[in-house]
Amino acid sequence: MQLTNWNHQNPTSFLLMGVPGLEAFHFWIAFPFFSMYVLAVLGNMAVLIVVHSEPALHPPMYLFLCMLSTIDLVLCTSTVPKLLALFWANAAEIAFGACATQMFFIHGFSAVESGVLLAMAFDRYLAICRPMHYGSLLPSKAVGKLGAAAVLRGLGLMTLLTCLLARLSYCSQVVAHSYCEHMAVVKLACGGTQPNNIYGITAATLVVGTDSICIAVSYALILRAVLGLSSKGARAKTFGTCGSHLGVILLFYTPGLFSFYTQRFGEHVPQQIHILLADLYLVVPPMLNPIIYGMKTKQIRDRAFQLLKWDPAQS
Repeated sequence: MQLTNWNHQNPTSFLLMGVPGLEAFHFWIAFPFFSMYVLAVLGNMAVLIVVHSEPALHPPMYLFLCMLSTIDLVLCTSTVPKLLALFWANAAEIAFGACATQMFFIHGFSAVESGVLLAMAFDRYLAICRPMHYGSLLPSKAVGKLGAAAVLRGLGLMTLLTCLLARLSYCSQVVAHSYCEHMAVVKLACGGTQPNNIYGITAATLVVGTDSICIAVSYALILRAVLGLSSKGARAKTFGTCGSHLGVILLFYTPGLFSFYTQRFGEHVPQQIHILLADLYLVVPPMLNPIIYGMKTKQIRDRAFQLLKWDPAQS
């Protein structure tokens, strides 16, 4: 993504601080991030390979899971390699265009992931509450359209957010963060940031607010349907599946919202805590999603064992 017409007062690069106040520990902090990043990449790649290799794993639920894995790979890869270079090699400088591009990918694909999680909640609602009409209400073509809608909405909103940076003049190059978070960069501007502030918080609130309300309604309807099941075993199985889905949703929204609103209103939250949580937000969900969704899904787990030529029953 090329950015043009930048004000002549804009710096050619920014300097990332990492975690202010913990600079002496950057070298050691990097090791858990490196480990989580490796697990995230291996786990999400494994999900994509397993689903691609097995035609029986092509119903909508698994296609949405592949979308989620792809988004998670983009999210953590857009951040962690630069974070590791900063912590291990003190490579604090990031080009202006690279900073804007990183910001676009982080915020854009976070919005896309929110849309995919909403689509997955809708998929679970249809599978549990409308099983007789599931195939007709959610055919394969509809899965692609829902995924495309999530991408267009998320990246469309963040394209304008990123372009709004072109109107700003900057008085400092030092970003008090480990990556180019939108508000951390906007705070470096000399003035006139109200449009950026208003659009940023409005876009985030609309995306997260709309999606979380719809997800909550979907799971409330699912809960009502599950409680009406006569079989105790069926209720337990459905609760287990939906419980893992809700875990992923909470894991995605809770730290993300905390980081977003702390950047704007959390003057009393220690900066180290805020930035560490913001860093973890972009690597912990991608690391855990393949475990929560993939390994707790019997069909994916069995196919993974087949690819590894390992029979757990003989262990």
